[in-house]
Amino acid sequence: MYQKSRLDNGLRIISSQISHARSVSATFFVRVGSRNEPSAIQGASHFLEHMLFKGTSKRPTPKDISEAIEGIGGYFNAEAGKELTVYWDKVADRHWTTALDVLSDLLRHSRFDAGEIEKERKVIAEELGMVNDSPGDWVHILADQAMWGEEPLGRDVAGSRESVLGISRDQILEWFGTFYVPSNLVISVAGPIAHEVIQAEVERQLGSWDGAPAPTWAPAGSSPVSKVLLKSKRTEQAHFCLAVPSLPYDHPERYALELLNIILGEGMSSRLFLEIREKHGLAYDVHSYTNEYDDAGSLVVYAGVEPSRIDEALRATLGEIGRMTEPIPEDELGRAKEFWKGRMLLRLEDTRSIASWLGAQELLLGRIHTVDDVIERVDRVQPADLQALAARLFVPEKLCVAVIGPYRSEDRFARQLRF
Repeated sequence: MYQKSRLDNGLRIISSQISHARSVSATFFVRVGSRNEPSAIQGASHFLEHMLFKGTSKRPTPKDISEAIEGIGGYFNAEAGKELTVYWDKVADRHWTTALDVLSDLLRHSRFDAGEIEKERKVIAEELGMVNDSPGDWVHILADQAMWGEEPLGRDVAGSRESVLGISRDQILEWFGTFYVPSNLVISVAGPIAHEVIQAEVERQLGSWDGAPAPTWAPAGSSPVSKVLLKSKRTEQAHFCLAVPSLPYDHPERYALELLNIILGEGMSSRLFLEIREKHGLAYDVHSYTNEYDDAGSLVVYAGVEPSRIDEALRATLGEIGRMTEPIPEDELGRAKEFWKGRMLLRLEDTRSIASWLGAQELLLGRIHTVDDVIERVDRVQPADLQALAARLFVPEKLCVAVIGPYRSEDRFARQLRF
């Protein structure tokens, strides 16, 4: 169960009162991410998220901010994504107003000290370098680039080294002022606190905040930009991602897509794991996942393999993808449904997960589906639904592949993109 209200300034508040809980989690969702960014300041949302932990008027140093939460035994963090930025904390219930005050302080009173900006600029540049030195992480960014090219969805959320080094303090402040406005924010709180009490505290801390509505982003492309994107690099293990365009997060077939993904490559009983790892011993890590955005999406298969066996691994992986267009047995679909429902229920066992579940839906969808709602939707999916969806998604012309490894020719991989 949850309750919802809206302040006069447009800020939305979602809460779930959990009487037996001993913790309170507060999550602040801001609807801004790398999708909003022009190329000249790509990485601005990520840079800004870092800067909000560098000092406020009330807590002038990063140490002051961290001690405000860790000094009461709590946890807190933040993450910038492609369509939203999230700030969260989790504390013992008796400290919940302090935790809410810390997050509110970050959003309303950050100092954006010029010296701290220059220090953090170097930290983010190192972060980008770390990803490029980790091909198992980098290949997923390349898969997005192959899918969407120079569109914002195709870029690294953290930006590029050049853009990060070039973003000015004024640009960070302008970005903050444009998107960090109450109408662009959802606060979600879960714990043993009544909604009316939470609303009153949020009103006290943020009720006087004002700002104009925030702009949105341009539509995404609908087909891969590059069939093959190869980064030639001497590595002990080759890494590849096969990807196809899929569905946005509010699509009617969203749950069919999630079940399709479970059967294909999520977990140790998935088809890819059993075929690629258990049967052929081609990879230690092989799995699939979905990216779902406002008007676009992708389904991606990843594997890390011995460089000399990449062709064999690609053929086997494409074979399993192609098999998804055949009829799905009832019992296999039934297991996928129970997998999905079980994992979802396990994720919702603590206050932070509940706050995130509710707040993300409100921000992204403008409405909230209950657990019972989504279980009902999952149970309605039939084998024919999965087969029809797979037939639309898994078309050779829609495939793209990103590869990192000791190879020179993209043609060898382009020739294999068929079922």
